[in-house]
Amino acid sequence: MRFGIVILPQETWAEARPKWQAAEQLGFDHAWTYDHLSWRSLADEPWGATVPTLTAAATATTTIRLGTFVSSPNFRHPVPFAKEVATIDDIAGGRFLLGIGSGGTGFDAFVLGQQQLTPRQRHERFAEFVELADRLLRFEQAPDVAAEAGTSGISFDGRWYTAHEARMVGRPAQQPRVPFVLAANGPKGLALVSRFGQGWVTTGADGAVGEDWWGAVETLVRRLEDAAAADGRDPGTIDRYLSLDSGGQASLASVGAFEEMVGRASGLGFTDVITHWPRRSGIYAASEAVLEEVAARLDGWR
Repeated sequence: MRFGIVILPQETWAEARPKWQAAEQLGFDHAWTYDHLSWRSLADEPWGATVPTLTAAATATTTIRLGTFVSSPNFRHPVPFAKEVATIDDIAGGRFLLGIGSGGTGFDAFVLGQQQLTPRQRHERFAEFVELADRLLRFEQAPDVAAEAGTSGISFDGRWYTAHEARMVGRPAQQPRVPFVLAANGPKGLALVSRFGQGWVTTGADGAVGEDWWGAVETLVRRLEDAAAADGRDPGTIDRYLSLDSGGQASLASVGAFEEMVGRASGLGFTDVITHWPRRSGIYAASEAVLEEVAARLDGWR
């Protein structure tokens, strides 16, 4: 089992930097931040930008993996975003994990004047975003790949995105590209995970709590395995990430609560679990003392 932690971009960098460094020192395997322009109940509170935050985190740490939890097509175009991701991964020395989801229906979906999309449209946009990001980030292996293809860039004319001879950064820091950790629950999304994902992340079924939530998570695991098998892929080659602070549960309510949730996640075949850095109040509120106690026991749960 590997352990991750989310640090929300709500503080100045002077305040946030020690937390990113502490996440590494406490022994977490990966650290994430949300990729939103603002988020749900915290929309009226301070909220920093994702890319500068992760760039700063890359320079402040040396071993912990860093990622977006998760990016989406709601306000991003794959071409500039792929260049940003590749640059962060270079700065981090190949430690970046790219979480991508279809994009929710909250603040980010409408703040730029976007029209409301149907679930089908959101999936189609998601699939196109992932496919183009995959091509762009693999294309960083230029100039040799470009020479073989007889082009100086990559072009794409889809329903949602267009690119004309887009150029990338250079040879990727990770081969064949930065790993994708895709968020999906439905059959089409899980098929996309099987095709493009090195990892899959879920927060479980929306609205489910307690035992119903755990039951829904188990069902989603079976659906992922079925999707991989249908695609001819070994399900064991897909890392599985579970956000523990879902389903009405607070993973850092106590050390015992965290240990129980890790055990259940492991029993369902998850390779990674993710918690949140405790906030003082409101959502994800918890004690940093509990976080430190949990961190002291991580090696025993691996």
